[in-house]
Amino acid sequence: MHGSRIAAVGHYQPATVLTNEDLASMVDTSDEWIRTRVGIRTRHIAGPDEPVDELAAHAAAKALAAAGLAPGDIDLVLVATSTAVDRSPNTAARVAARLGIPQPAAMDVNVVCAGFTHALATADHTVRAGAATRALVIGADKMSDVTDWTDRSTCVLVGDGAGAAVVEACPAGTESGIGPVVWGSVPGMGHAVRIEGTPPRFAQEGQSVYRWATTQLPPIARQVCERAGTAPEDLAAVVLHQANLRIIEPLAEKLGAVNAVVARDVAESGNTSAASIPLALSKLVERGEIATGDRVLLFGFGGNLSYAGQIVRCP
Repeated sequence: MHGSRIAAVGHYQPATVLTNEDLASMVDTSDEWIRTRVGIRTRHIAGPDEPVDELAAHAAAKALAAAGLAPGDIDLVLVATSTAVDRSPNTAARVAARLGIPQPAAMDVNVVCAGFTHALATADHTVRAGAATRALVIGADKMSDVTDWTDRSTCVLVGDGAGAAVVEACPAGTESGIGPVVWGSVPGMGHAVRIEGTPPRFAQEGQSVYRWATTQLPPIARQVCERAGTAPEDLAAVVLHQANLRIIEPLAEKLGAVNAVVARDVAESGNTSAASIPLALSKLVERGEIATGDRVLLFGFGGNLSYAGQIVRCP
C-alpha cells in the first residue's frame, strides 16, 4: 500500500455574478447587513441551462489539463454534491460521459458542505488499497437551485461553482501527500442544516451551526494536525469550508495556524457547499499564494453536522 497525493487542482464558476446590491433589490437586505453578518460581497449563479454536472466537468477538465493527463488515465470519479436533480445517472457518471472517461467507477458522495473532504479521503483510501490508480475528486453544487430567493436569511449566503482534484498514487518510497482523515458527525443535530421538501429548499438554524462550528470544531481541527504529525504553526494554508467569515476567522484563530494563509473565498463566491474547499484551494494555487509541497489543512463541516479534515501537500 502506497500513499496518495493531489497531482493537480482546477475550479470553475458561472459567469453571472450576483452582488449584494442586486439582492437588496430582491429582498429586504443591504450590502452593509450582508457584509457585517457573513462577510460576503458577491456570488456566482449558474443559469437554468447549466446543470451541476456541467459545472463539475468544467472544473475536472481544468484539473486534468493541469496534471497533464488524458481522460483515459482516470479510473475513479467521485463527485461530492447535494444538489443533483436526478438520481440516475448519477452526477459522477454524467461527468465521466462529458469528459470521455471510458470505464471508471463513478460515485456521488452526499455529505453536503463536508462532501469534498469525505470524497478526498475515500479516493485516498481507494488508491492506497490498489483499487484505483488515478481518481478525479470533485466538489460541485448549484445551491441556487435549492434556494428560496424570498428568504433573506439564506438567499444572501449561497453561490454556485465547482472545484476538482486529481488524486494519484505516490511513487514507492515517497511521503504520502494526503494525511489521515478525521471525520464524524452529530446525527441528532442533522436538522440544523437541511435541504428538504418538494421542491427541495435549503434551510438552517444559523445560531446552532455557528455555536457548534466555533466551539466544537477547533479541537477536531487540531486533532487533524496531530494525526498528520504537523504543528499548526507549520501549516502554509488553512482552507475551511467557506460558510461565513464569522465562522472561518474564529476557527482559524483558535487552531493556532499563525503562519498560514487563511482562505477567505467566501467573500467573492458565497457558500458553495461541497465546492467551497476545492474552489478556494485551486484559487490559492492559481494565484501562487502557496507553493508545491506546502502543508495545507482542508477541513469541511456543515450539513448533517458532519465534518472531515486532512492535511495535504500542495500540488
